[in-house]
Amino acid sequence: MKSAYEIAMEKLDKESPVQKVSAELKAELAELDNLYQSKLAEREVFLGGKIAEAEATGDFEALEQLQRELASDKKTLESDLEEKKEAARSK
Repeated sequence: MKSAYEIAMEKLDKESPVQKVSAELKAELAELDNLYQSKLAEREVFLGGKIAEAEATGDFEALEQLQRELASDKKTLESDLEEKKEAARSK
């Protein structure tokens, strides 16, 4: 006799089967992750220096602007990464 969990998992698997990921796709996704991590790190280093400079001079308006810019860049890069991953998965 199957448990309710097992029955639910079988039903879920029938409705949306789990896709098997090839080694090639895994490598492509890992490469995309690495690329976007490096892009994000580059922006953090670049803007981090400017943020530190703004903090040191007490320019809070510039500091706030730079922090918003960094947050915006992070969102943009994450969005681009997810789009590229979806494109790679749907090939």
